[in-house]
Amino acid sequence: MVLPRNRRSDRRAATVQGRSFADGPGWPDVQRLLESTRDRTARDVRDHAILKLLAIYGLRSGEVRGLCLEDIDWTREVIKVTRSKQRKTQYYPLVTSVGDAVVSYLQLARARCRRHEVFLTLKAPFRPLSASAVYHVVASRLSALGVQSMHFGPHGLRHACATHLVAQGLSLKEIGDHLGHRSAFATRTYARVDLAGLREVGAFDLGGLA
Repeated sequence: MVLPRNRRSDRRAATVQGRSFADGPGWPDVQRLLESTRDRTARDVRDHAILKLLAIYGLRSGEVRGLCLEDIDWTREVIKVTRSKQRKTQYYPLVTSVGDAVVSYLQLARARCRRHEVFLTLKAPFRPLSASAVYHVVASRLSALGVQSMHFGPHGLRHACATHLVAQGLSLKEIGDHLGHRSAFATRTYARVDLAGLREVGAFDLGGLA
């Protein structure tokens, strides 16, 4: 199966036999996606941590790619995110499952080098991941699982996060703050909800954010 390479092709790929699909995968599909990367290979270990950050915090691709080792305060259990659009810093509680995934990656799969970025290529020369590499992390795995969605890349997981927070009863203001939005309009775009689909959404632990 050929993977979509951008948002325009995402939209073409999201229509199959006249049916249109949601902007992002449903939460059960997100859970399957995370489960598919459980500690098998070095790539799985790395991708599992990346996918957790994208899905649970709703981060943009550039925010994950720009995350540095010093942005994670293990003592205070806080993660610092530099918002790529607003050029501002936002702090989040470090959710235990995310922290565990990042620790596993740092200990088992990350190259020993002087780079400050958390996520690097698996082969030398070691360098930060490109936008296309992070897109492939998400899109290739969603495709392998047969998931159908308007967005196949990191943007799709951001939509999934927003929709899931709506299902948990958070207000648009709270969701907007979580996603780093400047306006409620942007949040409404992300939080379009299929009410029937919400009945299928499982429990979600935001580590106190909810």
